[in-house]
Parts: sequence; C-alpha cells; structure tokens
Amino acid sequence: MKKTIVFLLVLFSAMLVQAQEDSLRANRYVMRSMLFGAGYTNVLDTYLSPLEYKGCEIRILRESMRMTRLMDGNVSSQNILQAYTSYTKNTSGTSYFYTGMLNWSYALHYQFQINERLKILFGPVLDLNAGFVYNPRNSNNPAQAKAYGNIGASGMAIGKFHIGNYPLTARYQVALPLMGIMFSPEYGQSYYEIFSLKHGGKNILFTSLHNNPSLKQMITLDFPIRNTILRVGYLCEIQQAHVNNLKSHIYSHDFMIGFVKNLYLLKGKNKISMTNAFTPYKI
Repeated sequence: MKKTIVFLLVLFSAMLVQAQEDSLRANRYVMRSMLFGAGYTNVLDTYLSPLEYKGCEIRILRESMRMTRLMDGNVSSQNILQAYTSYTKNTSGTSYFYTGMLNWSYALHYQFQINERLKILFGPVLDLNAGFVYNPRNSNNPAQAKAYGNIGASGMAIGKFHIGNYPLTARYQVALPLMGIMFSPEYGQSYYEIFSLKHGGKNILFTSLHNNPSLKQMITLDFPIRNTILRVGYLCEIQQAHVNNLKSHIYSHDFMIGFVKNLYLLKGKNKISMTNAFTPYKI
C-alpha cells in the first residue's frame, strides 16, 4: 500500500510538472514567414511636386507569430518587419521619384476560436515608419523625409479548408491606425531652416483619422508542397496624410510569394523545425 501511494504521488507530481512545462512550451511555438513581392504604387508628396507619380515597387516582408501567456494563453503576438522601394514617374514622364520605406509593426491579438475551421483575432497594433521620397530634379528641396508612428486596431481571420484532400489555410488581415505622431516640415519651409538655422515650427504633429486616414490589408494563402509550406498573398497599403498644408500618399498594391517555417524555440538561440500541427497559426 505504501509503495502504491508513493507511486501515485510520484505519478501525480510528474503530471503536474508536465502540465506546467506544456503551458510554458505553448509560447515557444513560432510561425515565421519570409515574403518577397512586387507590384504597383502611386506616390504623391506636394512638398516636392503637386503631381502624382506612378510606377513599380518591390517589397520584402518578414513575419513572426507566437502565443503569449497573456489572458490564459489566448493572446498571440505578431511581429512584422518590411522594407520597400519604388521608382515612379509623373504622367508626362518628365520627372521621377525614388522612394524607400522601412516599416515595423507589433500587434497583440486575442484569439476567438469560432469553430474547427475558423478563428478570429483582434487587438491593438503599434506601427512605426521611416524613409524618404527623393526627386533628383528639384534643386532647393530634392527630398522629403518620412517619419511617423501610430497606435491602431488590427483584426485577422484565419480559415482552413480543403480542395479534395489538399489542405489550404487562408488569412485576411486589416490594420487601421487611430492616433499617432508625424514629422513634417511646414509649407514652404526647407530642411536647412529646420536643422541648420534652427527656425522653430510645428514639425512634430498629432495624427488621427482626420489628417492621417490610412489602412493596411493583407490576404495570404498557405499550401504545402512536400515538406515545405509556401505562401502567396496580396498586400494593399494606403498611407496618406494632410498636415501643415501639405498632402502626401503612398498607395501600394503588391503580389507576395514566399515560404513559412514553424519552429520550436529552445534555450538560447537554438530552435528546431516543427510540422504545421504545432503553430500559433493553427486552428
């Protein structure tokens, strides 16, 4: 009897330890993807030119998604880093823009499991942007610096379905900035006046839906080919602002393609590959 009780206590203790380890391990499963894209863009910046410039854009996007311990482990984090550059011309083809932007966003989503094939995610997102627009034909003000950040709302729907016996996973995500700050010169003010002559002005401005109505949308489709998960998608990014009597926008439409890796993070920088059955992206 004593041996039996001891055995049961040891077994119960082992189960408790295992359960604790499993709860800790949940946030070690990571979905990472790398996407490369190209598409069409429309750029306007009245600080440099009153005309719209249209052309091609290339983009690279790295995404990481994992579960956290927040709210009983029902909240996932999403980390996206992307860079894109474009070459655009005005309608007459007499002038052109070079544009380069770097974007980082971090979102926390509460995951609502609707059924075995669908889940809805919703939560806050922090979005930071930096870059430039350059017009080589301008002599006094050839470039415009871009620096702005905002806090907004992010939503996502992830659905699983089959074509025959072939598994597919689709995702639609939208992000809406609600409030933030933006750097901008005043109308007619040069960067020489701002940084060399130290002329004061309203160069750091509050932004919201009234002067910075923007929207990001992304659609992706995951499908396995042997041991590799491929991802194709479409990204629509609308960035626009009207501050200091200056108007600007960057409209991007990119087709994306890349691959997905599901990993389990060990101590330190070690990690091992996992199947699609173990991922915060899983339904």
